[in-house]
Amino acid sequence: MQTKEPFFYAPDLISEFKAAVWENYRAQGRDLPWRNIDDSWAVLVSEVMLQQTQTGRVVSYWHRWMKKWPTPQNLAVASMEEVLREWTGLGYNRRGRFLKLAAEKIVTEFGGQVPRTREALLQLPGIGPYTAGAILCFAYNEPVVFIETNIRSAVLHFFYHDEKKVPDSLLLPILEQTLDREKPRQWYYALMDYGASLKKITENPSRRSAHYTRQSPFKGSLREARGFIVRSLAKTGPLTLEQLAQSTEIEYERLRSAAESLQKEGMVAENEGRYYIV
Repeated sequence: MQTKEPFFYAPDLISEFKAAVWENYRAQGRDLPWRNIDDSWAVLVSEVMLQQTQTGRVVSYWHRWMKKWPTPQNLAVASMEEVLREWTGLGYNRRGRFLKLAAEKIVTEFGGQVPRTREALLQLPGIGPYTAGAILCFAYNEPVVFIETNIRSAVLHFFYHDEKKVPDSLLLPILEQTLDREKPRQWYYALMDYGASLKKITENPSRRSAHYTRQSPFKGSLREARGFIVRSLAKTGPLTLEQLAQSTEIEYERLRSAAESLQKEGMVAENEGRYYIV
């Protein structure tokens, strides 16, 4: 089905959508520890952790990290090995590395304060357009437009129920029109919870997005090998590929390819055949 061009919807339909979102929030809004707090660093940490990781898995990690590194200054002086050890289990280890590097930049270039503009936030390692928007909204209550999977699900379900391959360019004008500029933080909490609740009662609406991609299996993937290498090096220190291969069933060639990719990204370095965290 050909998707319709973006336009401003009738006020009655917009009001119906907003009423459904708020009603769901009043009935089953999630009480998450990083919500409704006056701590921009805590919000930034939660948003990086929530990238590509389910909320339920993040809660215990977030509590532990905030106890261990409650400010950017605390994380900035930690060793990368310790940071990645604490990250183990969340997946996509470069997020942990980016978070450490972001803390360093916040301290050295922003006076220890999480930036309050999109342009400055985008200078931080690991912070893309969505995360920058989320930080502005949830940390500083700024009325900005941004989109992620649950927000996407909410809008697709209500406005594009029967269409497929819908691009975000059609959804962003709707988010602009529905944004509650007086209480944007609460509105986005409600909107994200509405999208999350839909996945429990219907097929995931985000699958009808033009940007949806199905994640490849973890077992047997390069991601599995990369994760194993980072965990091992963070736990025990420098190791050769041969030493790594002795403690896993992952094929040697996949370990070698994973080590090379990690080295290219600056996650690890090699000296005389021994790999180590940098």
